[in-house]
Amino acid sequence: MGAGNEPAVAIGVIVAADGRVLIDQRPPEVIGGGLWEFPGGKVEAGESPETALSRELAEEVGITPTVAEPLITLPPVDDGPRLHIWRVTAWDGEITSREGQPLRWVTAGELPDYPMPAANAAVITSLRLPDELAISPEPGAGLETFLEGLAATAAATGLVQLRAPGLDQAAYAVLAEAAVARVAAVGGRLLLNAEPELAREVGAAGVHLNSRRLARMEERPANLAWVGASCHSAADLARAEEVGADFALLSPVAPTASHPGTEPLGWAGFGRLVAGARLPVYALGGVGPGDRAAAVAAGARGLAGIRAFWQGAA
Repeated sequence: MGAGNEPAVAIGVIVAADGRVLIDQRPPEVIGGGLWEFPGGKVEAGESPETALSRELAEEVGITPTVAEPLITLPPVDDGPRLHIWRVTAWDGEITSREGQPLRWVTAGELPDYPMPAANAAVITSLRLPDELAISPEPGAGLETFLEGLAATAAATGLVQLRAPGLDQAAYAVLAEAAVARVAAVGGRLLLNAEPELAREVGAAGVHLNSRRLARMEERPANLAWVGASCHSAADLARAEEVGADFALLSPVAPTASHPGTEPLGWAGFGRLVAGARLPVYALGGVGPGDRAAAVAAGARGLAGIRAFWQGAA
């Protein structure tokens, strides 16, 4: 049981040094028999999710986690349990099938090939997302310098959003086309803070929906690998889920110079909103690398920002 006797389950996403993750298969005679899943089980009365995680992993695969960090927590569906999912990157013991269940090591990219419970969709997405999500500053006058910084940032974080509200549509489209090529050259993924049509046209990895676009979106933009959304409230988060966004940026957590009159959420307010979300949520607004522990404790998938994660010239 979780807090307040709420039914809860603790799940471990065990990640090897090469990035592969461990999954096991349910026996055919149980509900959902034959599905693949991450090891874990019920949180018993009086247990914390972390204690339950250690017990379940010892019982199922013979290990004791030594380094584990919350990855995502999913709220109950109907009368189901709250799911506490942890990323386990170090452990004592040797992984073995303690209950005779089939085990398999797979890459995050291979996970969609395995039939899994529906709730695991958000877990898989969380695994494929970086801990830090960078947002570009305004390009300024030095285009080449900006593109070099964008490529360096993409190489460092893996995923970067191209945000340039000071440009008109035509200028942004020209910049986006050049940016896609630079980011792809370093193996990164670029999200456009623009209309989905432009993202498809220039071959971007996805689109980030600002508040205005999110409000008028009726369904997930088609033929894009990634869709993010800007959110400021529980209603925004619910809307992001409705349109099928992969993740949300929730802001502002702390006071920012760009929005001096906006009341910040604070970590407590951020945590309350994230507790009801069913998609990965990044903390944005007045945060930086030093806030990672507070962000994870509040339920964030990671941190997002402009200046904090930009690798180019200021």
